[in-house]
Amino acid sequence: FKNSWNANSFLLRVKKNWPEFTKFITSFDPDVIAIQEVRMPAAGSKGAPKNPGELKDDTSSSREEKQILMRALSSPTFGDYRVWWSLSDSKYAGTALFVKKCFQPQKVFFNLDRKASKHEPDGRVILAEFETFNLLNTYAPNNGWKEEENSFPRRRKWDKRILEFVLQSSDKPLIWCGDLNVSHEEIDVSHPDFFSAAKLNGYVPPNKEDCGQSGFTLAERKRFGNILKEGKLIDAYRFHHKEKDMERGISWSGNPIGK
Repeated sequence: FKNSWNANSFLLRVKKNWPEFTKFITSFDPDVIAIQEVRMPAAGSKGAPKNPGELKDDTSSSREEKQILMRALSSPTFGDYRVWWSLSDSKYAGTALFVKKCFQPQKVFFNLDRKASKHEPDGRVILAEFETFNLLNTYAPNNGWKEEENSFPRRRKWDKRILEFVLQSSDKPLIWCGDLNVSHEEIDVSHPDFFSAAKLNGYVPPNKEDCGQSGFTLAERKRFGNILKEGKLIDAYRFHHKEKDMERGISWSGNPIGK
């Protein structure tokens, strides 16, 4: 059993939501916890090469932040887990993977290219190879709103690399989790017509398939669908919940959605 969560700053969650998160983990007792948007900087002094696998602690503020995090993770609830980090140079993006010590992976990689020793830029990937399956935790880059801002090409390149990865990973079943930054079908969003027509300051991309809310453009959805098809993957949540099940809720920003 695994838990996946975009924490939108793991340190902030430790400071503001730790009792609730601890209670959740205690209740469900997951074997794996995949975190995205850790937003903790990698170790290394200013101007020096960084170590994305370690938390920064060379300044008074970074040491204090690391101590806060380590104290939280030293509680009995998290004592059974080993943690791997893949961090950005600054408080941006980043991922973490907690795995129970009795259930350790054979190898852990931090790049979609398993032959590469470097971490993926911004710490967006942690791949754990177990005896009978592989587990991939990713924080996908946002598609953005404009072709000119290079976000569209960046996301296209990411999707291409993900497709190549899943095609090369057929030796074992793959569990792909994380913040994939895409909603595949209309059933996966609260107001599909609204999101399909969304614009930023009236801007309309030249390619019609790039129009709409980032994460729900037709181009992104098609590419994601192709990844699932070619990789013989299924949406596990939608497999178990075939009917639309979100009539009410709260968005990540705290705004009500649905009817």
